[in-house]
Amino acid sequence: MRVIKYREAINEAMKEEMTRDESVFLIGEDVSTGVWGTAEGLLDKFGTERVRDTAISETAICGSCIGAAMAGYRPVANLMFADFVAIAGDEILNQASSWRFETGGEVTIPLVYRCPIGGYARLGPYHSQCMEALFWHFPGLKIAIPSTPYDAKGLLKTAIRDNNPVIYLEHKRLMATEGEVPEEEYTIPFGVADIKRPGDDVTVVATGYMVPMVLNVANKLQEERGISIEVIDPRTLEPLDIDTIIASVEKTKRTVIVDEDTMRCGVGAEIGMQIMENAFDFLDCPIKRIGRRNFPIPAGWVEKYVLPQPEDIISGIDAVLV
Repeated sequence: MRVIKYREAINEAMKEEMTRDESVFLIGEDVSTGVWGTAEGLLDKFGTERVRDTAISETAICGSCIGAAMAGYRPVANLMFADFVAIAGDEILNQASSWRFETGGEVTIPLVYRCPIGGYARLGPYHSQCMEALFWHFPGLKIAIPSTPYDAKGLLKTAIRDNNPVIYLEHKRLMATEGEVPEEEYTIPFGVADIKRPGDDVTVVATGYMVPMVLNVANKLQEERGISIEVIDPRTLEPLDIDTIIASVEKTKRTVIVDEDTMRCGVGAEIGMQIMENAFDFLDCPIKRIGRRNFPIPAGWVEKYVLPQPEDIISGIDAVLV
């Protein structure tokens, strides 16, 4: 199978869906010149009517997409940095999430908010955050967070075809990573987790950029200490495939959850509580969470003291193996 980059997989998904359905269009700041390399060739192929540059106004971008979706289009908005979704909080969190419910299903909101997330690029507090826990708090929003090029393409195609608003979280540090992606048509259903690595000793649930970090740690611990780690990537948080996670916990009896969002009220807290509610009797020890410290992300190399590191993951795994 061919190998392509994460950003190329996103670009392919956009090209294929815009070709398949003329109601799909891309909108955002500087999308015509490329956003993290994901918009290459789109302007030349589809023109300015369907690749729309905007002013620097997240409120206008996100609000206009709701109106376009209600009018029968399928907008895809690229926000460049997820950190700035707070500017359009009312449009995304209050309006897009609830319109279908408020109209009794008479109005659908088929739109995608593509939100580049994540740190490890030394960009400081306004360009490094993961916002998945914020979105997860609002019913009506679906949330996809791919960790591989294969997942990035398949999940984006599914998101564009969905009749509900989807938050699609693409990690900046994954853009240049490579992986196998088939040339033939495929989509990935929401709510189906992927076991990235089978194992017997510890279940590690990881999202986004944390997935390759955890896989590297798992390979290292297998080679050096013979520890067999099962790595599960939920791929979508809403809907969440808790059944796959529970089945793994029942097997290994030990769980570590690794997420780049904050520890406090974060993804790890929610998944951990769902495990407690559904698989408490199978646990041999408390669940361990690894995540960002409850502190703004500093600029420069000192960000490593706030963001999860491989040694944090190793310490977490050691804690549940005691």
